[in-house]
Amino acid sequence: MSTDGSGVEHDPTHTPAGGPAIDPAELPVAGEPGQGHAPEARRGIMRRTYDWVLMLSRRPTAEWALGILSFAESMIFPIPPDVMLVPMCVARPARALRFAAICSVMSVLGGMAGYAIGAFVWQTVGPWFFDVVPGFTPEKFAKVGEIYQEWGFWFVFGAGFTPFPYKIITISAGVFGLAFGPFVIASFVGRSARFFLVAACLWKWGDAAQDFIERYFNLLAMAFVLLLLGGFLLVTQL
Repeated sequence: MSTDGSGVEHDPTHTPAGGPAIDPAELPVAGEPGQGHAPEARRGIMRRTYDWVLMLSRRPTAEWALGILSFAESMIFPIPPDVMLVPMCVARPARALRFAAICSVMSVLGGMAGYAIGAFVWQTVGPWFFDVVPGFTPEKFAKVGEIYQEWGFWFVFGAGFTPFPYKIITISAGVFGLAFGPFVIASFVGRSARFFLVAACLWKWGDAAQDFIERYFNLLAMAFVLLLLGGFLLVTQL
């Protein structure tokens, strides 16, 4: 209830006879924005990207886009497919495992393409590669070769499962002549374990996972960026 200057009480939910009823829950709350959403201009770019991917996930071309991103990331592209996989699984949890399978297969195929780049055209693309990857030098690339000699299979598996830049591993495996069969197996196991773990969690806790992401989106986005940067930083410390 509120009063006017005459001291008469008024009910904000009351309407004249014949007028539409007003739901008290729809009345604005003091101190809150009128619509409950921040203006588009004030929303962070990662949040807008997340919302855009949620919308994209319902289009027929979504799976193609996910597959292309997974393929490209394994040999040249710096952004991992998780940026599409997570919101797509949130939007359509019933298809989460299918999305993970697409990521896994296309990522391994991209890894095989990266292996071919290292094995057959490295002398041509090598200088460009060192310009693109921050802090990565021929000396550090040689260090990767030493790691391959000792840890080969497990090095590929670890890079496939962790935020370590997988494209560096796929190309260098071809350069240093890691056996192709073990390379493919390690890639498939590592990539599948990563993508299916993410998808399975979002499939099992679909609504709860979406609520969690919505509530802590800024922190999760920051953590993702730190992991991505951490992977490249680890490369510079080899």
